[in-house]
Amino acid sequence: MESKFWHAYVNYYTITVDVLLLIGIYFFLKLPKEKKANSLYWLPLVILGFSVIYEALGGYVNSNFEFKKAVNEFLGNTENPMYNIWLYNISNKQITTVLFLFLIKIWIEPSKKKYINWMISIFLITAVVFQLTGVEPLYLDQPFIAALAANIVLVSCGLYFIGMITNDHYLDSHPLRLISFWQTTILLFTYSLIYINSVARIYIFGISRELAINMANIDRVLGISVRAMLLLIIISPFLNKVFDREPFYVPSRKSDLIS
Repeated sequence: MESKFWHAYVNYYTITVDVLLLIGIYFFLKLPKEKKANSLYWLPLVILGFSVIYEALGGYVNSNFEFKKAVNEFLGNTENPMYNIWLYNISNKQITTVLFLFLIKIWIEPSKKKYINWMISIFLITAVVFQLTGVEPLYLDQPFIAALAANIVLVSCGLYFIGMITNDHYLDSHPLRLISFWQTTILLFTYSLIYINSVARIYIFGISRELAINMANIDRVLGISVRAMLLLIIISPFLNKVFDREPFYVPSRKSDLIS
């Protein structure tokens, strides 16, 4: 049990993500009251906190086979109860994707925000239907849902860059001094590479299980880079000499996220 616990919780990825969250909390508490109420700053902190929670839960599930077996049997997986892919599907492929879509929505010009709402609705409805009908069970790989998640994030990033090259507000700005540019760029490359890596890993797993497991480290490194950028968003108000003000109004109320 001790070795399982050590392997699950004491590794470079888990420790790094935990440290990023702690630093994020520290700087968030130092923000002025009006910025704390701004979704530009509390949403990245929520994503950081959620990632720590599901990584910790994943470590617990991996160290508690009886619990993992019980959940798998509840979901209908009695043949291979040793995997906790259901947790990855819910937390990483689905909830985290929606949270990132809300984050991208903050950056894009107001006229295009409605498209993000449509994509979120389509994604959630599709994921629920596919899982309830058994097309892509929760306890197995979900290639179609994963592809849909990756593509709507890429399309959302594309909406941001379209606005950057067509809208006067962005044309008058310096992209390299916008935190939104760096966040969207990293999300674009990260989701592209993680999707390609996950597809390749499915086939490689049948050839070399060890190589497929090692390829998962690519996802971890990319995941750390995204979380580091989330932290940078929280810290950005303290870096006025590095980043410029965003061209568009950023919502300060939670209700603005669904508008």
